[in-house]
Amino acid sequence: MQAKEEDEKDVKPVRYAYSVTSALLVGGAAISLATGYPAGAQVAQNDDSHMARVVPRAGAPESFADLTAQLQPAVVNISTRQRIEVATNNGNPFAGTPFEGLFNRRRGQQQEPQFREGQSLGSGFIISADGYVVTNNHVVSPSGRGTVEEITVTMPDGTEYEADLVGTDAQSDLAVLKIARREAFPFVEFGDSAQARPGDWVVAIGNPFGLGGTVTSGIVSAVYRNTGQGGAYDRYIQTDAAINRGNSGGPLFDMQGNVIGINNAIFSPSGGSVGIGFAIPAEIAAPIVSQLRDGVEIERGYLGVQIQPVTDDVADSLGIARNRGEFIQSVQPGEPAEEAGIRPGDIVTKVNGQDVTPDQTLSFLVANIRPGTKIPVELIRDGETRRVNVTVGKRPSEEELRQQQLFNPDAEEEETMEPGDNAVIEEKLGLQALPLTPQIARQLGVSADTRGLVVAGVDQNSDAARKGLRRGDIILTANYRPVTSLEDLENTIREAQRDKREAVLLRAQRRGGPAQYIAVRLR
Repeated sequence: MQAKEEDEKDVKPVRYAYSVTSALLVGGAAISLATGYPAGAQVAQNDDSHMARVVPRAGAPESFADLTAQLQPAVVNISTRQRIEVATNNGNPFAGTPFEGLFNRRRGQQQEPQFREGQSLGSGFIISADGYVVTNNHVVSPSGRGTVEEITVTMPDGTEYEADLVGTDAQSDLAVLKIARREAFPFVEFGDSAQARPGDWVVAIGNPFGLGGTVTSGIVSAVYRNTGQGGAYDRYIQTDAAINRGNSGGPLFDMQGNVIGINNAIFSPSGGSVGIGFAIPAEIAAPIVSQLRDGVEIERGYLGVQIQPVTDDVADSLGIARNRGEFIQSVQPGEPAEEAGIRPGDIVTKVNGQDVTPDQTLSFLVANIRPGTKIPVELIRDGETRRVNVTVGKRPSEEELRQQQLFNPDAEEEETMEPGDNAVIEEKLGLQALPLTPQIARQLGVSADTRGLVVAGVDQNSDAARKGLRRGDIILTANYRPVTSLEDLENTIREAQRDKREAVLLRAQRRGGPAQYIAVRLR
């Protein structure tokens, strides 16, 4: 387990950042995107009529120069300007001590939140003559407690365009932008990544470390690579073409000039390229990009189970074949798996007729099935093969899944809190809160239709802790107003500050007890 954790830490996102940290990975599909332009107006940079003149001969190419010259005009630099909220102790010399609440209690002494400016840099490529651009979601997403105020797309000739964010998908780590001008843009098209084979030549073009128009070459090292990071789309093209920070969102081309992958992450103990890079396959990315471009909500299948691979030890203990199926650790109450009769300890071997393997995981197979579809699932239970029918549910957002996985109502309170998602609530009330999802409600033993925020952590030096608030309590109202989101509570706090009030009146549902009002002093 320890070795696995160390390996996972070495998978690095390839986003290049100034004063900013973060990134992700995931996503890919095999169709060309229509441009909406009349015939003859503009053709793709990688159209067959162009490529016939520049593709290298079979075998080892003499040079990638002609190929690069043809494709490079469609590869762009993407930068963001961000406004990031900075955690502050409001100049309190007693912050973190039992005396912090005694400082700056006088009216009008509360300070407004402080911010700093941050930047991020990545790559992308244009997929249509009218200026649609594909990149990674993490390239254009805010870092930490930040907001993205501006996205700039820079062409290879240095021309800059302000970009509109058309759509993002965190689960696949894809984003679509739009830029505009009177003239048609050079563009490239998706190819069929399913045809890629280990050993095929590939070329990556991007902006590593802000060095625009950088070209690297290599081969496909592996296809359908599972990195062990989890998620619905942990399935990548592996390449030894040099990929570094700033290459995120850039294209990976085959020798016909088709985009077969979107560069996304690297495996590295040092943070630099060691010849192991990962790209989102086009066969996964293209349909998602098409939906984002059209403004269509992306829905994915969901069973509601926690799984683990069938290890050699598990296979030997149960007398089943190795590298077959995935082990069900737990089943979430009320979700499709439970309703279909799937139990903890089952080994799922097939989903909708497709084998569950290390390269084709249960999460991947189910995520690509439309919610509401009824499918057969084969499993092994007590040494016998069984078949159940499951009506696939809708996969929650990544944030909801993270909250479900991380929140344990019975976990011991930490002496100090790690920084969370809302600086205002943490700094002013001394607690962390999460939206109350149906899953968390079931964990707490309250009705699934209960609305509020669940306390995830309490600073033991805060007035909230002194008043008895603890992990698992549910905040129902603040100053008599219902709170169903972090923004609701944050707005109430800011309003109290504007009105020179020194406390906020919370109504909280205590675990094992009735709801009660608690006045918590602001810090």
